[in-house]
Amino acid sequence: MSLIEFSSFVSDLATHSGRAILPFFRTALSVGDKSSGADFDPVTEADRAGESVMRHMIRQHFPGHGIIGEEFGSENDEAEYVWVLDPIDGTRAFMSGLPLWGTLIGLTHHGKPGFGMMHQPFIGERFSGDGGAAHYQGPHASRTLITRDCPDIGGATLMATTPDMFTGNAADAFARVQAKARLTRFGCDCYAYCMVAAGHVDLVIENGLKPYDIVALIPIIEGAGGIVTSWDGGDPTRGGAIIAAGDRRVHEQALALLAGR
Repeated sequence: MSLIEFSSFVSDLATHSGRAILPFFRTALSVGDKSSGADFDPVTEADRAGESVMRHMIRQHFPGHGIIGEEFGSENDEAEYVWVLDPIDGTRAFMSGLPLWGTLIGLTHHGKPGFGMMHQPFIGERFSGDGGAAHYQGPHASRTLITRDCPDIGGATLMATTPDMFTGNAADAFARVQAKARLTRFGCDCYAYCMVAAGHVDLVIENGLKPYDIVALIPIIEGAGGIVTSWDGGDPTRGGAIIAAGDRRVHEQALALLAGR
């Protein structure tokens, strides 16, 4: 079964997880803290409900597949096919009543991201890609996603979820890029990456990501013509320090600045 043939099942995962999550949005939901006394790391009943639904569907339809999820950990993660799930990427926005969050559904084959979707059920938007092409489906239109040209970092729009994710040398590295970019915006979590794919943002630079934060987004950005790597230009699949760009030229310039060159 090719990765693209999983697209219908991914769509079903998005639909059912959305139905599980939405009843909690903009309500007096219960919020927990996974940080064990460190920086606040929220988790909600909605996160658990969304991931539980997806895990049940995957086990039922593809019992030999592995799963890596933010809320319930890993199972059979050495399998040929592994699902990488983040039921609510942007939990802080979710708990604040802002629709700048999404459900991330990624599928790897032999460890390589091959298909991904970001679903925003409140707005009714879906961004998907297989590394070769990427698509948008919204309440009023559907279209192919294509990144925009940005030959020079001086004309770039740069995004990151929060400046708090950069400390020490990482803060200095991000500041070098920010000083050159035309515009910097914070917030949006997974939406920032989808805006790169849609041609509205040029760069996303982040630090401290987990695999479930990025795996689903890689095939979307690459399918739209962009590039995603680690800060040293390596494989982004395991997370960590990540840079996504719509144009390879601005990606190269940003990498050099991150490295202090």
